[in-house]
Amino acid sequence: MSCFLSLGEIMVEMAPADGGLFRKGYAGDTFNTAWYTRRLLPADWDVSYGTVVGTDAVSDDMLRFIAAQGVGTDTIRRDPARTAGLYMISLDKGERSFSYWRGQSAARTLGDDPAWLDGILQGTDVVQVSGITLAILPPEGRTTLCAALGRARANGTHVAFDTNLRPRLWEDAQTMAEGLKMGAAVSDTVLPSFDEEQLCFGDITPDDTIARYRALGATTVAVKNGSDICHVWSEAEGDFRYDPPAVAQVVDSTAAGDSFGAGFLAARAMGGSVAEATKAAASLAAQVIQQRGALAPQIFEGGNT
Repeated sequence: MSCFLSLGEIMVEMAPADGGLFRKGYAGDTFNTAWYTRRLLPADWDVSYGTVVGTDAVSDDMLRFIAAQGVGTDTIRRDPARTAGLYMISLDKGERSFSYWRGQSAARTLGDDPAWLDGILQGTDVVQVSGITLAILPPEGRTTLCAALGRARANGTHVAFDTNLRPRLWEDAQTMAEGLKMGAAVSDTVLPSFDEEQLCFGDITPDDTIARYRALGATTVAVKNGSDICHVWSEAEGDFRYDPPAVAQVVDSTAAGDSFGAGFLAARAMGGSVAEATKAAASLAAQVIQQRGALAPQIFEGGNT
């Protein structure tokens, strides 16, 4: 059986509901990618999530939720001294803003145990991490995680890195830029967003973004660019440009990048070309942003994606 593993943080989500109340759920960027990937890959692929959670009732419920989504939990470590992080959503015209409480998050210890990391990465075909995965870790944890990813890559695991920029999570702008380059340097596929690359590195064009990650050793770079042209390069297939069809109405953009990554990586894992993967990723993301919430099971009903 082939194995896909996402590494990062899943949090308690408090989303607005009627009457000024909130609805509890669970989400996080890399978990969202795992959730969509599970629905795209065939049954002979195992899709798992790697993180650290507590041993309290909330963490127990979180594990039950992950398993109920068809995502494996054997790659999750438990820390009795911590619990899950939490965030609260505000929504305005399809765009979300967030308030976070993650100081107690067990996922911040993801890089504390190199032997555990090596164990869950061993035999994995594809592993996906994000800029948020790195940003929530202390500097030494960041270094430990990237070293483990580098070892896994050397042993044949395909490492994918969605840069997913959250400046407030980083110590400062220089550390953020260095952290993104550290993650990219151990990755085969890099999935940046052009507006974030402009913010972090001052890129003028998506080709600047591609050039940086090529120089760091990536073999595929897909630069997401919202509704504008997606610029993609791969070592084997060269340059590809894709202008996605317009979306009539954006309802919720939360998981646009997460679902794009799932569509791209799933298509590539099944042997699809860069062009096929980009089109599949853009199509999935377009459907997701027309639904409310990070996870949109309704788009898979009846086998449609």
